[in-house]
Amino acid sequence: MSDVKTAAEETPPEGQIDTDYNLGQDNIEGKLGPIGFDIHNPVFAVSALTVIAFVAYTLLMPDQANSVFSLLFSEVTQGFDWFFIGAADIFVILCLVVVVSPYGKVRLGGKDATPDFSYLSWFSMLFAAGMGIGLMFYGVSEPLSHFSSSLGGTAVGADGIRSDWAPLGAAASQEEAIRLGMAASIFHWALHPWAIYAIVALSLALFSYNKGLPLTIRSAFYPIFGERVWGWPGHIIDILAVFATLFGLATSLGLGAVQANSGFNKLFGMPIDTTWQVILIVGITSIALFSVVRGLESGVKLLSEINMGIAFLLLMFVLVAGPTLLLVTDVFDFLGAYLQYLPALSSPVGRDDVNFMQGWTSFYWAWWISWSPFVGMFIARVSRGRTVREFIISVLLIPSLVCVLWMSIFGGSAISQVVRDGYTAVQEADLPVQLFTMLDALPLASITSFIGIVLVIVFFVTSSDSGSLVIDTIAAGGKVDAPLPQRVFWCVFEGLVAIVLLLSAGGLKSLQSMVISTGLPFTVVLLVMCVAIWRGLASEPR
Repeated sequence: MSDVKTAAEETPPEGQIDTDYNLGQDNIEGKLGPIGFDIHNPVFAVSALTVIAFVAYTLLMPDQANSVFSLLFSEVTQGFDWFFIGAADIFVILCLVVVVSPYGKVRLGGKDATPDFSYLSWFSMLFAAGMGIGLMFYGVSEPLSHFSSSLGGTAVGADGIRSDWAPLGAAASQEEAIRLGMAASIFHWALHPWAIYAIVALSLALFSYNKGLPLTIRSAFYPIFGERVWGWPGHIIDILAVFATLFGLATSLGLGAVQANSGFNKLFGMPIDTTWQVILIVGITSIALFSVVRGLESGVKLLSEINMGIAFLLLMFVLVAGPTLLLVTDVFDFLGAYLQYLPALSSPVGRDDVNFMQGWTSFYWAWWISWSPFVGMFIARVSRGRTVREFIISVLLIPSLVCVLWMSIFGGSAISQVVRDGYTAVQEADLPVQLFTMLDALPLASITSFIGIVLVIVFFVTSSDSGSLVIDTIAAGGKVDAPLPQRVFWCVFEGLVAIVLLLSAGGLKSLQSMVISTGLPFTVVLLVMCVAIWRGLASEPR
């Protein structure tokens, strides 16, 4: 790939942007002893120093930090719920419009580009990076939670605001509660999050492979800022991307550690406390470091394919060991319920289900947006050679259907155990252990629970190592071959941020607060990115 126009070229190839910028011109290269570095100035310095200061502040003043985190969480979710929900709707609409437009014929990398990876490898990598730990953590617990709150009906506090957590207007019957609960769960994992990822991935792939700009977030804003994108406007965009990615990953790593701790407690009696969760984060980050060293092809690609294979086997086991015919029928019923309730669930105004909107949907959209620089750049790196139409269909629709399948089978099995079998233990269990409690009611529970723990850990590793590759690319000014110690630095700091947030007074609440806080400014970045994508596609030869 030719990242930028060289001085010897008088005119850029058709469709490429004619820029005076040279890849790495603002980078600082050198060595500290045997350790080489090639970092963008000032993106690396500002990002790294701010993260170090954040870690120190959270460790030295945990109570004050927790108060700040709690204030951020409440202010952002309550004040900007309409903004998150409305923005996510725009991302879905833009993706669907591009698919049916003539722009769908544009090929990422140019007319003669060919894909670097097979469909199987491609799907495995984008899915493992985009959803892994979250589906393991919420695949059982979220459908159960929405089912229970829907069945519980609505309740209004003394201030006239609803105090229940039911989506929309709750449900009048048990069957309706099942369908509404599953529709609300699928809503958080299907079209909207994958549209967020698709927007970032498409912009990066288009402006890097087709326009000849560096593979970094700021490049997508060239149609907006022109040459100024290489100055402070671009620095701020890339720094925000580093923060969003780092805290989004830290949240997922914290959730993964809590769930793995719960699984090990159930199987082997490991105490459930922050000490063991820190040990798990350290151990799994060490494995991620090994994968980072191996690189994209032999590290991330291999782990992603292994993970998807194991996840598919676990999915098929739950389907076969559970009420198979009912689950197969429910998949289509729940997909229909999702489509039925989608307009109401995605409405940003005129809602009174404030707890559901703010505590669930706003948090999720901020979480996905904070993950979008990482997942988007990762998808862009492995998507050269695909047409825009093929790219969006594959990134938006196919993973959404897989999420429908996963939620329907895992969540449907758990709800069936409660409603039809009277197995209330799964409903009464703590959230991180509900997956394992659901598996307890099926044959070979010890084996499948161990497989579940392995999946959590490997998803943990694939998120950490691919995230390190992406953050390093941003902090190296778009260079994809920066020195290895830089990737190691970011991998270590992802684990460290997860640890200090878990150790803070707020625990998981602190993790969620930082996701919300970094997701808000980056939502604005994504909205502007939509304009840049349309302008970029309009200038492409077709």
